[in-house]
Amino acid sequence: MGQLVHTLPKGEPVDGVTLLAGEIYLLRRRCFEQVEVYDVTTYRLQRCLAVPYARRFNDMTSCEHNRCVYIGDENFRCVHRLDVQGTATEWDVNDKPWGVSVNAAHNVVVTCHIVGKIKEFSSHGDLLRELTLPYDVIMPWHAIQTRSGQFIVCHGVRDDPVDRLCMISADGRHIVHSHGGQPGSDTGQYNMPRHLAVDDNESVFVADHGNSRVTLLSPTLEYVGQVVSRDQLRWGPPVSLYLDTQRRHLYVAGNEWNEEQRECTSGRVAVFSV
Repeated sequence: MGQLVHTLPKGEPVDGVTLLAGEIYLLRRRCFEQVEVYDVTTYRLQRCLAVPYARRFNDMTSCEHNRCVYIGDENFRCVHRLDVQGTATEWDVNDKPWGVSVNAAHNVVVTCHIVGKIKEFSSHGDLLRELTLPYDVIMPWHAIQTRSGQFIVCHGVRDDPVDRLCMISADGRHIVHSHGGQPGSDTGQYNMPRHLAVDDNESVFVADHGNSRVTLLSPTLEYVGQVVSRDQLRWGPPVSLYLDTQRRHLYVAGNEWNEEQRECTSGRVAVFSV
């Protein structure tokens, strides 16, 4: 079980968290200055950055090689690129993006939730390839490409018959391994697995949104254990993960849901030693 190290300040709902150049980048649901930047050691706020013309964020990731962060924008169907100096550009995805990640070639892997596709882009938005996922991988949230070229994908929404993790072949056509199935809260079950993180050994951390927990799987998607429990996430279910492999710190972003208003009202990020 992970041990809580620190909690960043509560504020507007959070749509993503990542690390870049020794700083924590936290994406808030605001009309301006959406990205808060914190020192990775002291956890002190350093500055706030704005993403011009942004509308509805879904996820954020970073690339140390290109020294920038990438942000998925559902309404504009684009990815925003924000460098460490705060300069922002964007490119079209032509489908609604959801999860974003960076592969070993420093390219951007975009998961298109509704159409069931993965698109790979260069750092400046050149479309390199587009993969259609198997028909039974319905409504994928997030995909990470392994060093061998395969993809780990989480999928499942409310009322779907299957909520699971899949390892998919490099061409996107075949499911190699899977974990999960019928939605539920027992060991080996999920309820809307929303986001992923992978360590240097390619073990997989899964943000199980509906069950308010984080689960750890082996590189072949076998169950290892629960890393973060519901009791440790009392302020809201997890929506985004980032693993600092050097410090073995797992950043878990979660949002508090207001049932009467039918919306997220606040969010925060907790840091766990794993």
